[in-house]
This record gives sequence, structure tokens and C-alpha cells, in this order.
Amino acid sequence: MNKAAFYTLGCRVNTYETEAIMEMFIKNGYEIVDFDQYADVYIINTCTVTKISDKKSRQMIRKAKKLNPKSVVAAVGCYVQVAPDEVASIDGVDIIVGTSDKGKILKLIDEYKKNKKQVRHIQNIMNIREFEELEIDEYHDKTRAFLKIQDGCDRFCSYCLIPFARGPVRSRGIENIEKEVKKLSERGFKEIILSGIHVASYGKDIGNINLVDVIELINGFEGIERIRIGSIDPTFFSDEVIERLEKLHKFCPHFHLSLQSGCDETLKRMNRHYTTDDYRRIVNKIRDTFEDVSITTDIIVGFPGETDEEFKKTYEFLKDIKLSKMHIFKYSPRKGTRAEKLENQVSPEDKERRSKILIELDNELERRFIERFVGRNMKVLFEEGENGLFKGYTTNYIKVECLDERIKTGEIYEVKLVENKGDSASGILLS
Repeated sequence: MNKAAFYTLGCRVNTYETEAIMEMFIKNGYEIVDFDQYADVYIINTCTVTKISDKKSRQMIRKAKKLNPKSVVAAVGCYVQVAPDEVASIDGVDIIVGTSDKGKILKLIDEYKKNKKQVRHIQNIMNIREFEELEIDEYHDKTRAFLKIQDGCDRFCSYCLIPFARGPVRSRGIENIEKEVKKLSERGFKEIILSGIHVASYGKDIGNINLVDVIELINGFEGIERIRIGSIDPTFFSDEVIERLEKLHKFCPHFHLSLQSGCDETLKRMNRHYTTDDYRRIVNKIRDTFEDVSITTDIIVGFPGETDEEFKKTYEFLKDIKLSKMHIFKYSPRKGTRAEKLENQVSPEDKERRSKILIELDNELERRFIERFVGRNMKVLFEEGENGLFKGYTTNYIKVECLDERIKTGEIYEVKLVENKGDSASGILLS
């Protein structure tokens, strides 16, 4: 039996797509093995959000060929789409596929085996207008399911290559979403995470439907107990959207609202489509509406032109608004973006210093948020466990550890949170 191994970099959309490709291989008689094992085929699903992502993609391609010099190595995804010549020149890569037509990977492998010549399959992504269906019948993760419902982005933030890697907005048909949710429910999944490149744009291309319609549909499915959305543009949350979501008892009170900067001048250079006042108003409305809500975000430090004064504005804004968790990234110039050409690039030393300052603030804010729930009884969906110690998440995305051999992964239990561990809580199972 032929063996195949997979390595995924980047976002939840990539994770979903890898799962679908993996299933194609299983249906075609392949045994799936870990990436660090000997395999006949290695698939690297690449990411190009940062230079580090590109570097990691290259490392994995080279590693695959070292594990088995006679293997077929295929690089697919965003890095390939935006830099096909660069990826094709990496020693050891046999097949390169962009962000469309990943479903053709098995045919491309056959083509390579027949001709023994590097296969390049890159479409002009800006001309792709249809959502590519990648079917999944069996799911390896049996606790939470990532469900891809959208692809593409038309926001064109000045620092980001993703619109060029993923193309225009394409939405999945509601009938196919309903079909997959039904399968997930039948297979015992308790939680669904709706994912997309710019998930707030769902329905924009097909009309008369939006993301809330999808959430309302899933809310009616028996067996599904939790619905989450991935990282989302804060401007999506109009008063009407918030009011509709409030009525859905399965919708989790956890919002990952991408901010990027707490300074209006920086946001303008980033080509973000809101101000800090807009963001604050949305956060306040959500907090007023949803009990125990968690609001998390992403922040970029060291964006071109960010002075110490601008960084101070970001720090003060974040200190004041008190989000429950922040992911801090140092700005990484991406070739082909407008930000790469901006004047006053920030030194690596200043990026590092600012990153450390915000990480310290984040640690304190996360600790304070978790502290509010110590002593409370919370429902936890446990995802993994070893030697009786199980880990899972509350509806508002607090990570909880519980030492109790009665726990079964994939099930929801009521747990009393008893200790704040800084980035998580420990709890005891309530009978």
C-alpha cells in the first residue's frame, strides 16, 4: 500500500482543505502516515502570511525529500500561488499547485509519475468565480469541526498578500453547507467552527444571504451544540447582526475581532476599513448583549511609519478596552504589497521591543479575564486527554484542564473552575 504524509501551515481554511485532500488519498488506497515518517507522497499545504511562513514551507519541502529521495513531493496553496517560480526552484519539489484545483492533486501525481517532469498547475486566481467543493466524509478530529464556507478576499489591506493568493470572494452554496453539517451532526460532533478567508463576506457574491443566515441554519440542527466563527472583520457586526445572533442559543460568546492597530493613523495606512472609535462601539455593543463574552484580536507591531507615539496610542487603547486575548505579530514585509514600499520602515529592534510590551500586557489581561470565572461552573468541551488529564474549552474559549478519568473526549461536561493558571484554568468535574 502506498503511503502519503501531509503538513499544513497557516489558517483553519488550510486545515480544512488538507483534511479533504487527505480523504481523497484514503479513498484511492493510500495509508496516511505522520509527516516525519517514510512516505511515497508528501503534500505540503503552504502559507504566505509572513516571511516565516514561506521559510517554513521551504523547510518542509526539503525535509520530505530527505525522508525519501524517491518520493513525490507536492507543494500546494498560498505560497505557491503568489511565488510559483520561487517554489518551483526549490530542490526536491515535483508538483506545485496554487490555491485552486487542489482536488486534482491525484491526477497531477499520475501525470508526474508518467512523464517524470515537474508539474506546475497554477490558475489565474483573479479569474476564479466559483467556490471549489472539497468533500469530506470522514473526519479525523472527533471533537470540533472546521467548516469552510467561503474563500477569497477583496479588502486589500496594504500589508497583505492573501487577496492575491486567494482571489475574489466565493461563497459555498447553502445546500452543500447544510449537507455537510448534517454529516457532522450524524458523526457526533458537538461544535462547528465556520471558517473562510474573509468569512464576513459570505454571500456577497451570490446575494440574498449572509453569514448570520448560515449560523441560523446550523442552530436548528439536532446534535450540534456549539457554533463558532473564526477571525472576522469587526465591521460585520451591525446592530441588526448582533440582535439576530443574540437569539441563537448555540452561538458561542467568543468573537475574534481583528483589530491590527489601536492607532487611527496606522489603521489608515494599513487600509483597514474602520477607526478605533468604530471598534470600541462594536466591542461595547457586543459586551452589552452577550453574557460572559470573550473578545480576542490580532495586533501588528512595527508597521511602516509606526512612531513611538503611534505605538503608545495602540498600547493605551488596548489597555483601556481590555480584550481577553491578543495575538501579537511583528510586521513582516511582503513583496508586492503597498506596505512594502512605504517609507519609514521600523527597525527589528523596535519591533521586538514593542512586541514584548504588548505580550506583557496581553498576559495580564488574559489572567484578569480568566480570574473572573474562577469559582464558576462552566460547560467544557474536552478535546484531548492523556494519563487522566483532559483539556478543553468553555463556550467563551477559556482553556480548561481537568484531572478525571471519567472524562471522554468529544463530550461536554459541567466543570467548576478552581484555579487561574494565567493562560488557562484548572477545574473539577461536577457529577
